[in-house]
Amino acid sequence: MKIRHSTEKDIPRMMEIFAYARRFMAEHGNPTQWGPSKWPPEEMIREDIRKEKSYVCENDEGRIIGTFFFDYGEAIEPTYATIDGGAWIAKGPYGVVHRIAGDGSEKGIGAFCINWAFEQCRHLRVDTHEDNIVMRNLLTKLGFEYCGIIYVLKDNSPRMAFEKI
Repeated sequence: MKIRHSTEKDIPRMMEIFAYARRFMAEHGNPTQWGPSKWPPEEMIREDIRKEKSYVCENDEGRIIGTFFFDYGEAIEPTYATIDGGAWIAKGPYGVVHRIAGDGSEKGIGAFCINWAFEQCRHLRVDTHEDNIVMRNLLTKLGFEYCGIIYVLKDNSPRMAFEKI
């Protein structure tokens, strides 16, 4: 597998992968995280691409099998400014992964993408819905520590926050 920046021509495949991820989450006890709003919207993905924050994961044959948002910097995620019921492990610049999804065609897509992001910065934060047991288990398996609850700015909904240094 390999990671590269997404391009506009990748959008149809990325939207297919997000649709698959919504179905997968609903079937595995997490119907509300992305389902009702058909998250993420295509315009957001286009903006991520314009800002060069959108990535795809390709298999060895060059087929796109996963996608995610990655950014790195100081205080880059406004929703992470306040954390309830805990604290972040470290201060300073950090990376963040959002909108991660795989097409289910191969094992280890999510782990590969998250490990790639961690290698870029060595300090990574990720949040997920409480009902997203699959992601929570993956983050624990990859050595992330639970830090507390953050709230999504759009609708003030709670998310479990994890960090790895």
